[in-house]
Order: sequence, then structure tokens, then C-alpha cells
Amino acid sequence: MKKVLFALMLTMLLAGPAAAIMVAGTAIEPTVIVNERPLQLNGYGIRTKWWVKVYIGSLYTAKPMSVAADVMADPSDKLIRLNFLHSKVDRKKITEAIREGFTNTRMDESAVAKQFLALFRRDFMRGDTVDLVLGGDGVVVYKHNNQAMGTITSKQLVRGILGIYLGPMPADKDLKSGMLGKN
Repeated sequence: MKKVLFALMLTMLLAGPAAAIMVAGTAIEPTVIVNERPLQLNGYGIRTKWWVKVYIGSLYTAKPMSVAADVMADPSDKLIRLNFLHSKVDRKKITEAIREGFTNTRMDESAVAKQFLALFRRDFMRGDTVDLVLGGDGVVVYKHNNQAMGTITSKQLVRGILGIYLGPMPADKDLKSGMLGKN
């Protein structure tokens, strides 16, 4: 029995952390740390517009969830990561898409939606990553190199952003399905 336990422990130590998943030539991490807590990859998908692959959208949660209403109701931290695939995504295009998503969640004209859209000041290029850290009280937006783009305290904004991706009228149905682990 001791030999079996030793072999199991040795295997776990040698295996190291779980390997990233490769999607469209981009590494998707299986685990991230948010507010000093691990979040697991819940699911991912590719946001397409017409035939163009715009970005990979990944959802990280504390526990696996396959129902959008459960994700929306869960008060624990979440992360939506956007890994841009297209050579250049114009800032105006991304803010138009977000504004359209906010229209579907009925918050497009709210002050908090306008404040969120104002965070996006530059175009995005292939290889750029944006993290949307969704906590119980608000949103922190990072561009990858851990450069904070801004923080907005608003539970309404958390629900609005989740609604863009997981609501009844999501930005992309296949992306919603992927983020819920159904790909």
C-alpha cells in the first residue's frame, strides 16, 4: 500500500500543472488565480463575425457550471478572458459590439455602461488579451501584461457583462455554448 501511495504522489509531482489547451494557435490556461483564489476553465469558444475569427472567449469559475442562470446567480469571482485572433480589431468596432450587447441587457444608455465603454481606448491586435474580472461588487479590466485599464464598482455592470455572453440574446450563441462547457 505504501508503494502505491508513493507512486501516486510521485506521479502527481512529476506531472506538474495541467497543460494549456491550444485553440486556434493560442494557449488557454486551465486554471487562473483571481483575488488569490484559483478559478477553473469553465469553457471557451471563438467569437466570429461573419466568417472572421475575432477572439477566443474563455469563462473561468470557482466550480463547473453549465447553466447560464447558475453563472449569473453565483456571487463568486469569475473571469472572462478575450484572446484576440484577428490581425486588428478597431476600438470602435469592439465598443459598438459591447454597446449592442448592453442593448440586449437593457443597460446600453446607463452611466455605468458608458463608463465601461470609455475604458477601451485603443485598437486590439492579434495576440492581445483582455481580462474582465467579475467580482460580486464590480469589474476590473486588464490588458494582458497585467496593465489595469480600469475598475468599476457596479453589480449591474457585472450582470450586464455576463448577459452579453450568457444572456438570452448572447453576442454569439456558439460562444455562449462553449463558455458553458458545451463545446
